[in-house]
Amino acid sequence: MRRFFVWSALAALIGLVLAIGGVWAYQHFYARFQPVTVTRNQAEIQQMLDESSWLSAGGGGEPVYIIGYRDSAAMQRYEREEAPKLRAAGVEVRIIVFARPDREGLAQSTAAERATVAELWLTRDWTLYQRWTATPSNNWSAAGIPAADGNLARGAVVDIGRTFAADLGQALAQEGLRISYPLVIWRDREGFMKACACSDSRSWAFVRDDLDAPDRVGASTSGADGGPPMTAYPGDGSPESLPYPTLPPIAPADGQPVPAPDAAPNTSPAPTTPPARPATPPAPRKAPQAKKQDDTTFF
Repeated sequence: MRRFFVWSALAALIGLVLAIGGVWAYQHFYARFQPVTVTRNQAEIQQMLDESSWLSAGGGGEPVYIIGYRDSAAMQRYEREEAPKLRAAGVEVRIIVFARPDREGLAQSTAAERATVAELWLTRDWTLYQRWTATPSNNWSAAGIPAADGNLARGAVVDIGRTFAADLGQALAQEGLRISYPLVIWRDREGFMKACACSDSRSWAFVRDDLDAPDRVGASTSGADGGPPMTAYPGDGSPESLPYPTLPPIAPADGQPVPAPDAAPNTSPAPTTPPARPATPPAPRKAPQAKKQDDTTFF
């Protein structure tokens, strides 16, 4: 009986450890990347999004809002890799940028960034945003854009963008979302508002699934495995056969050029060459005559 209780306690302990491990694995590898459904502050968040100065390349479909700041590597990557997929699904991608406020006396934005953010909030110029994001931040000088520092109106616009980001983050935090950028906000098929802190690429698939966006855009699917089709070469008709290499023409011994295979035949008469004279054979020489022996005998 004692052995039975020992084994029962051991089995219960193993089951508890497995359950705790399973819950931790679910939270760590799956649940924390899921978006949240906004249930408390839908109207407030929607009003903030509508009144903000978002940027868009057009499209006219259901809007998807991407909120972040210029130096966010995660936002740049998300916009570069995921925005084309969302547009392929027929939605309109809307970008909202802000300049981060100073933190503990340290500036988290540059004067050029603040000037550009103020200009974008005032003009909503998509071309300017494209030029800005295509230029490295260290090389961007905001040439031709009025400065926001020292300008009361433009400085107020920069502060409005910061207030918008702070209020939006606070409203989403009440929904249980841990704030990180980029923030992505959209509505699913049933019309419920959802929000994602998409700084990790493992959360991007949830947005695509809700919007029926493809996993790839512009990939060739003509081959069986999605790769380019095999090329059929002339010869035996099989795609695996390789063409015979084209060898350079060999010049004849007389130095005349060899015409190209696809060149038209030369119809002009070739210059006539007089036949060579046969060489005159040398005259035969007479064979030398043998000397006659003297038959005189001396006694």
